[in-house]
Amino acid sequence: MSYLPDDELQPDKGGRKPPSMNRIAIWVIVGGVGVYFLGSGIFAILTK
Repeated sequence: MSYLPDDELQPDKGGRKPPSMNRIAIWVIVGGVGVYFLGSGIFAILTK
């Protein structure tokens, strides 16, 4: 029993598929949060 659709279980015949818009949106949001934390940490170090 599998929770994945059948087309994701079969090997790709035409090469790699581009990432979906949902995956790109998640990466952009996570990257933005990471940049914020990095920037706020550097700012805190410099102002201390």
